[in-house]
Amino acid sequence: MSYANDMPPIADLRTDAGLASELRAGVMRLRRRLVSERHPDNDLSIPQMVVLGLLVRLGDQTVGELARAERVQPPSMTRTVNCLEGDGYVVRRPHETDGRQVVVSLTDEGRAAVLADRQRRDAWLSQQLARLTPAERASLRAAAPILARLAHTD
Repeated sequence: MSYANDMPPIADLRTDAGLASELRAGVMRLRRRLVSERHPDNDLSIPQMVVLGLLVRLGDQTVGELARAERVQPPSMTRTVNCLEGDGYVVRRPHETDGRQVVVSLTDEGRAAVLADRQRRDAWLSQQLARLTPAERASLRAAAPILARLAHTD
């Protein structure tokens, strides 16, 4: 396996603890790099982009559902949704069966912001993937669903 600048891994990858350490560090570095590749016209915070992304992926959601999906407290999610609504990225409407709740929906502007941002970051990542060997890309194809499953494990 090749590492940036041919640097060896810090941890012993033969152990679960070493693998965990290297995966954590690598995923965090990749996350920071993907964040830095955001669309230059995007003034939205990462938590705001996450909420818009959830709405693209899951459809209309209550504030409570969004909070659970992101594992934050409802008051925090309410603040995020308030900002998004104030900027025209989402709208709220009354819940059809529960008058105590509201449903949050994407506006066309919100959907466009998410899609433009994703397109830019996906393009950067695609360029990086093209530099890898076919075997490295195959390893990442196999790892992608595993990483997604790890991310959703309690």
